[in-house]
Amino acid sequence: MDASSGVMLLRPRRFGDERGWLMETWSAARAASQGIDVDFVQDNHSYSAAVGTVRGLHFQRPPHAQAKLVRCLRGAVMDYAVDVRAGSPTYGQWVSAELSAENGHQLFIPVGFAHGFVTLQPDTEIAYKCSDLYAPDCDGGLAWDDADIGIDWLLPASGPVLSDKDRALPGLAAFVSPFAYDGGPLQPLGAPV
Repeated sequence: MDASSGVMLLRPRRFGDERGWLMETWSAARAASQGIDVDFVQDNHSYSAAVGTVRGLHFQRPPHAQAKLVRCLRGAVMDYAVDVRAGSPTYGQWVSAELSAENGHQLFIPVGFAHGFVTLQPDTEIAYKCSDLYAPDCDGGLAWDDADIGIDWLLPASGPVLSDKDRALPGLAAFVSPFAYDGGPLQPLGAPV
């Protein structure tokens, strides 16, 4: 699968014994064998105290567009990727996967997709690798609750915990995408690879 069009759910193998386990979280060679050919240059780590914390939907525009590899270190999140590539037949559609410290799954999100997540447990931490450095002038995003996207967020009865920035993001209808469609439509996530 072409890394530029394929959102992929990865399940790194864990090697365990009576002490616990060890997991290789990134291998360029293993990733290349799965069609992911990306040089990651920045690692980010976020902590969210409350269940229902929504972060997203975020992306970085060219020339500093970012692919991401996301994993959960503590707690659990439902992680979302939204196709925002101009001309894509799956434009505005999304896929999601539960990432948790327990399951060890990772979500690879290529350039051309908005990313967001909601915390499912308190005191959740995620880490993600990025293929380009943070560039504030290229920072962008879409409204988390845009009806045109229609994400089924797993929210508690109390509703979402949001930043002021995420409350003010525009909807998909007002968005002019700088991302080109590469011929690979968004596919449903299969079994983790």
